[in-house]
Amino acid sequence: MTPKNTPPEMQALIEKYKKAILENTALTSIEQPQKIYSRAYELFRQEALPKPITLYEKLCKAFGKFNIKIPSQETALQESISISHLAIKPSDATSFAIIFPIILMMLGIVASAWFDLLFYVFFSLFGGIALITILIKIPHYIANKWRMAASNQMVLCIFYVVTYMRHTSNLERALEFAAQYLAPPLSLDFKKILWDVEIQRYDTVKESLEFYLETWRKWNNEFVEAFHLIESSLYEASEERRLTILDKSLDVILDGTKEKMLHYVQNLKSPITTLHMLGVILPILGLVILPLVVNFSENIQWWHLATIYNLILPTVVFILGKNILANRPTGYGDTDITKLNPAFKKYQNILLHFGKYEIPINPLIITLSLASASFLIAASPLVIHTLNPEFDLELFSGFSLIGYRESIKIPGVIVGPYGLGASILSIFYPLTFVFGIGLWHKLRTTNVIKIRERTKKLEDEFASALFQLGNRLGDGLPAEIAFPKVADVTKGTASGYFFQLVSQKLALGAGLQDAVNDAVTFFPSNVIRSSMRVLVESIKKGPATAAQALLNISRYIKEIHQVNERLKDLLADIISDMRSQITFLTPVIAGIVIGITSMITFILSALAGNITNLGETGGGTFSDVAQFFGDGIPTYYFQIVVGIYVFQLSFILTIIANGIENGADKLNERYMLGKNTIQSTTTYAILAIVVILLFNTIASNIVGVAGVLGK
Repeated sequence: MTPKNTPPEMQALIEKYKKAILENTALTSIEQPQKIYSRAYELFRQEALPKPITLYEKLCKAFGKFNIKIPSQETALQESISISHLAIKPSDATSFAIIFPIILMMLGIVASAWFDLLFYVFFSLFGGIALITILIKIPHYIANKWRMAASNQMVLCIFYVVTYMRHTSNLERALEFAAQYLAPPLSLDFKKILWDVEIQRYDTVKESLEFYLETWRKWNNEFVEAFHLIESSLYEASEERRLTILDKSLDVILDGTKEKMLHYVQNLKSPITTLHMLGVILPILGLVILPLVVNFSENIQWWHLATIYNLILPTVVFILGKNILANRPTGYGDTDITKLNPAFKKYQNILLHFGKYEIPINPLIITLSLASASFLIAASPLVIHTLNPEFDLELFSGFSLIGYRESIKIPGVIVGPYGLGASILSIFYPLTFVFGIGLWHKLRTTNVIKIRERTKKLEDEFASALFQLGNRLGDGLPAEIAFPKVADVTKGTASGYFFQLVSQKLALGAGLQDAVNDAVTFFPSNVIRSSMRVLVESIKKGPATAAQALLNISRYIKEIHQVNERLKDLLADIISDMRSQITFLTPVIAGIVIGITSMITFILSALAGNITNLGETGGGTFSDVAQFFGDGIPTYYFQIVVGIYVFQLSFILTIIANGIENGADKLNERYMLGKNTIQSTTTYAILAIVVILLFNTIASNIVGVAGVLGK
């Protein structure tokens, strides 16, 4: 700082030389990124944290004034909060986890007692207690989700740092390079490492990095070891020794990934079997018994089943699945390309082409229209009965469209709909979810996933193409000549198209960096972008340095690809079993069960009606027997519960299967959600219609014969 009493001419001279120093030293390039770090971290934190998490932060702060503390939980909560970048205190989280469920529990108990619903009194009580145990673990759940997403990027992270440090031995620049090309959440972690240095929480980048690595020591020790090797390379005087240590760091995390994934797969069979039995087999097979229980117990209603099957069981399955995913080790995952290049967000719409014009249509318009139409069709029996209680149609063999009738237990009360037509129309309820949620996911991701698959095809070929480009540069050819030559050799491939784009830009007079940046926009891949960035940086030091850098990148990409293929091979059997559960076993079992349920309900209803008629003509004995039968739950409502449960199961199991196979790959998760929920629920709907018609026809013949014999 210049003193206040400095003469004006001296101030001018000082400013002149200060400007010269800034222009001719590396001070500007060092200070300029630091000015960006704090702002970038704050903005990046807001963008990286999903809206539900930011809402959770606001709720915790709102209840934080109660300042409830659980000493035994403080340390663990603080660790999870720090990992998740949550702007709350442990007391905020515990206050919200305790006070909010108590409020809900009291409201639920009062409302249930007011309406004389004893089942929901107990449900509110136990549900509130369960909600406390769930909410108090929310920071741990967010931290586990964060760890899984970050772990999925760790191999790529070490690849970026090692690649950069091979040609420039500067840890801070390497971390900045990794933060630029990694996707959240690991990029946010690296920005915070640099941010902590800027705000002087730590004196050096190395100290800040060491503190960060300690948070991963018990979760991913090979990641910590790899970074320690990278740090040790900074102190090597021998260039050969330095490069060997950098290569060793990548080998450490690759070998550790394979070993941990092998152990994970070995321990995965039992939890998956438990999940399948508790979430699929036992609940659906239990539905076969329920029609008998319901028909002999007037206290059980369809909304009780909905509470169990559409609320409690899906929650249990989801928690079990998340516990399985919490132990998933490091992987090699993909990112959402719309985050790499916002220009690709237009492909989340349906694109209609009219000549030169392209009209985007938001899929939400189509899905909401179809979902609304499906819901109206499903609700039509209720609407028709409300508007005209006397209306009904006979379909065939005595089956009716709507089928409302007088209650067996309570004379004068009309119950239903029991009609075969109503049972079939109710299948449009789960289809409403298919059109509203499943189809929306599919339409939003189909175009984007095609672009990413094209990019992944280029990534598979890119190692060989880089090897050829490195050899050309190693022969002393300038990049302007090397790119066209490699493009000719790889013509007809995805990599050939990429190098051809670069060659065309170079031929038009563009610089290497501009040509590469333009070509990369057509292939949104972090691996390709970072490889080309390294090429641009290293070629400044000469073709030989650039050639060696590309050859090393080529080797790294091949090694990472081999590890990724090995991980897929290890998980192949488990993923295959889960896919069969989602797309075939669950909908088929549920479809058959709903057909059996419809048949049992029809038979018991018909028998109860016949016995009641006999009681009216034959005496009190038959009337007493008729009292053992209840009205039963109409198949219309029963199918709603089962159909929605099938959709929920396919939704949850798809998330779990994608998490096991790909880690935190949101784009593929959304694509598979659309694909699997449509396939699973549609299979269930078709099979349910067929089985209901078949079994009810058989039941009609049985009841008809029984009626004739009774006469």
